[in-house]
Amino acid sequence: MSKSTSTNESPVQFEPGFIAGVREIFERNIAFNALMGLRIEDIDGVRATGRIEMRPELVGHYLHNRIHGGVISACLDAMGGLAVMGAIGARHLDEPVLQRLHRFSRLGTIDLRVDYLRPGIGESFRMEAEVLRLGSRVASTRMGFLAADGKLLATGSAAYIVS
Repeated sequence: MSKSTSTNESPVQFEPGFIAGVREIFERNIAFNALMGLRIEDIDGVRATGRIEMRPELVGHYLHNRIHGGVISACLDAMGGLAVMGAIGARHLDEPVLQRLHRFSRLGTIDLRVDYLRPGIGESFRMEAEVLRLGSRVASTRMGFLAADGKLLATGSAAYIVS
Protein backbone atom coordinates (compact mmCIF):
# COMPACT_ATOMS: atom_id res chain seq x y z
CA MET A 1 0.00 0.00 0.00
CA SER A 2 1.37 3.43 -0.90
CA LYS A 3 1.85 6.28 1.54
CA SER A 4 -0.66 9.06 1.12
CA THR A 5 -1.03 12.60 2.34
CA SER A 6 -4.45 14.12 2.83
CA THR A 7 -5.91 17.34 4.17
CA ASN A 8 -6.22 15.67 7.60
CA GLU A 9 -2.47 15.90 8.16
CA SER A 10 -1.00 18.87 10.00
CA PRO A 11 0.85 21.61 8.18
CA VAL A 12 4.64 21.52 8.18
CA GLN A 13 6.90 24.44 9.05
CA PHE A 14 9.63 24.22 6.38
CA GLU A 15 13.17 25.46 6.93
CA PRO A 16 14.12 28.75 5.17
CA GLY A 17 16.46 26.95 2.72
CA PHE A 18 13.65 24.75 1.46
CA ILE A 19 11.27 27.72 1.05
CA ALA A 20 13.98 29.67 -0.79
CA GLY A 21 14.61 26.70 -3.10
CA VAL A 22 10.91 26.21 -3.86
CA ARG A 23 10.56 29.96 -4.51
CA GLU A 24 13.55 29.88 -6.90
CA ILE A 25 12.10 26.93 -8.83
CA PHE A 26 8.49 28.16 -8.88
CA GLU A 27 8.90 31.92 -9.39
CA ARG A 28 12.07 32.07 -11.50
CA ASN A 29 13.11 28.73 -13.02
CA ILE A 30 9.66 27.87 -14.36
CA ALA A 31 9.74 30.53 -17.08
CA PHE A 32 5.97 30.58 -17.70
CA ASN A 33 5.28 31.25 -14.00
CA ALA A 34 7.79 34.11 -14.14
CA LEU A 35 6.16 35.45 -17.32
CA MET A 36 2.75 35.49 -15.62
CA GLY A 37 4.20 37.03 -12.46
CA LEU A 38 3.13 34.26 -10.06
CA ARG A 39 4.28 34.74 -6.46
CA ILE A 40 4.17 32.34 -3.52
CA GLU A 41 2.46 33.59 -0.38
CA ASP A 42 2.59 30.43 1.73
CA ILE A 43 3.31 26.71 1.51
CA ASP A 44 2.92 24.28 4.40
CA GLY A 45 3.02 20.69 3.16
CA VAL A 46 -0.74 20.41 2.58
CA ARG A 47 -1.77 23.80 1.18
CA ALA A 48 -0.23 26.56 -0.90
CA THR A 49 -1.34 30.11 -1.58
CA GLY A 50 -0.12 32.57 -4.16
CA ARG A 51 -0.95 35.78 -5.94
CA ILE A 52 -0.76 37.46 -9.31
CA GLU A 53 -1.01 41.14 -10.20
CA MET A 54 -3.12 42.14 -13.21
CA ARG A 55 -1.08 43.49 -16.15
CA PRO A 56 -2.07 44.46 -19.70
CA GLU A 57 -0.35 41.33 -21.05
CA LEU A 58 -2.80 39.13 -19.10
CA VAL A 59 -6.01 40.67 -20.47
CA GLY A 60 -8.31 38.29 -22.30
CA HIS A 61 -11.15 40.68 -23.08
CA TYR A 62 -9.93 44.18 -23.87
CA LEU A 63 -13.29 45.92 -23.49
CA HIS A 64 -13.81 44.66 -19.94
CA ASN A 65 -10.15 44.34 -18.87
CA ARG A 66 -10.79 40.74 -17.79
CA ILE A 67 -7.92 38.36 -17.09
CA HIS A 68 -7.58 35.70 -19.80
CA GLY A 69 -9.13 32.32 -19.01
CA GLY A 70 -5.88 30.63 -20.02
CA VAL A 71 -4.04 32.63 -17.37
CA ILE A 72 -6.56 31.49 -14.77
CA SER A 73 -6.14 27.88 -15.89
CA ALA A 74 -2.34 28.13 -15.88
CA CYS A 75 -2.36 29.73 -12.41
CA LEU A 76 -4.57 26.99 -11.01
CA ASP A 77 -2.35 24.32 -12.56
CA ALA A 78 0.80 25.95 -11.19
CA MET A 79 -0.68 26.31 -7.70
CA GLY A 80 -1.78 22.67 -7.65
CA GLY A 81 1.77 21.72 -8.59
CA LEU A 82 3.15 23.98 -5.86
CA ALA A 83 0.94 22.32 -3.24
CA VAL A 84 2.23 18.94 -4.42
CA MET A 85 5.82 20.23 -4.10
CA GLY A 86 5.05 21.05 -0.49
CA ALA A 87 3.51 17.64 0.15
CA ILE A 88 6.54 15.90 -1.37
CA GLY A 89 8.85 18.08 0.72
CA ALA A 90 6.86 17.24 3.87
CA ARG A 91 6.91 13.52 3.12
CA HIS A 92 10.72 13.51 2.89
CA LEU A 93 11.69 15.83 5.76
CA ASP A 94 14.44 13.39 6.72
CA GLU A 95 16.30 14.21 3.47
CA PRO A 96 18.60 17.20 2.89
CA VAL A 97 16.97 20.25 1.25
CA LEU A 98 18.67 19.80 -2.15
CA GLN A 99 17.62 16.15 -2.34
CA ARG A 100 13.98 17.11 -1.63
CA LEU A 101 14.09 19.90 -4.22
CA HIS A 102 15.48 17.47 -6.81
CA ARG A 103 12.38 15.27 -6.36
CA PHE A 104 10.31 17.96 -8.14
CA SER A 105 12.03 17.18 -11.46
CA ARG A 106 9.58 14.31 -12.01
CA LEU A 107 6.44 16.34 -11.27
CA GLY A 108 4.04 16.91 -14.18
CA THR A 109 0.34 17.56 -14.79
CA ILE A 110 -1.61 14.58 -16.11
CA ASP A 111 -5.17 15.92 -15.76
CA LEU A 112 -6.67 19.36 -15.16
CA ARG A 113 -10.25 20.55 -14.87
CA VAL A 114 -11.22 24.22 -14.52
CA ASP A 115 -14.66 25.69 -13.85
CA TYR A 116 -14.98 29.42 -14.53
CA LEU A 117 -17.55 30.94 -12.16
CA ARG A 118 -17.24 34.72 -12.57
CA PRO A 119 -15.31 37.19 -14.75
CA GLY A 120 -11.78 37.90 -13.52
CA ILE A 121 -11.78 41.66 -13.15
CA GLY A 122 -9.46 43.36 -10.68
CA GLU A 123 -5.97 44.62 -9.92
CA SER A 124 -4.77 41.42 -8.24
CA PHE A 125 -5.85 37.86 -7.63
CA ARG A 126 -5.15 35.11 -5.08
CA MET A 127 -4.86 31.40 -5.64
CA GLU A 128 -5.27 28.57 -3.15
CA ALA A 129 -4.48 24.90 -3.57
CA GLU A 130 -4.59 21.85 -1.35
CA VAL A 131 -3.41 18.30 -1.80
CA LEU A 132 -6.23 15.81 -1.44
CA ARG A 133 -3.97 12.77 -1.81
CA LEU A 134 -0.29 12.17 -2.41
CA GLY A 135 0.28 8.60 -3.54
CA SER A 136 3.52 6.97 -4.65
CA ARG A 137 2.85 7.82 -8.32
CA VAL A 138 -0.04 10.32 -8.52
CA ALA A 139 -1.16 13.32 -6.46
CA SER A 140 -4.64 14.87 -6.52
CA THR A 141 -5.36 18.52 -5.75
CA ARG A 142 -8.17 21.05 -5.52
CA MET A 143 -7.59 24.75 -6.30
CA GLY A 144 -9.35 28.11 -6.23
CA PHE A 145 -8.77 31.40 -8.08
CA LEU A 146 -10.09 34.38 -6.11
CA ALA A 147 -10.56 38.12 -6.52
CA ALA A 148 -8.70 40.38 -4.09
CA ASP A 149 -11.88 40.63 -1.98
CA GLY A 150 -12.01 36.82 -1.62
CA LYS A 151 -14.81 36.18 -4.13
CA LEU A 152 -14.29 32.81 -5.84
CA LEU A 153 -13.82 33.32 -9.60
CA ALA A 154 -12.78 29.81 -10.70
CA THR A 155 -12.14 26.38 -9.26
CA GLY A 156 -9.95 23.58 -10.44
CA SER A 157 -8.92 20.03 -9.72
CA ALA A 158 -5.89 18.25 -11.06
CA ALA A 159 -3.80 15.12 -10.97
CA TYR A 160 0.00 15.18 -11.13
CA ILE A 161 2.54 12.45 -11.80
CA VAL A 162 5.05 12.46 -8.95
CA SER A 163 7.36 9.57 -9.85
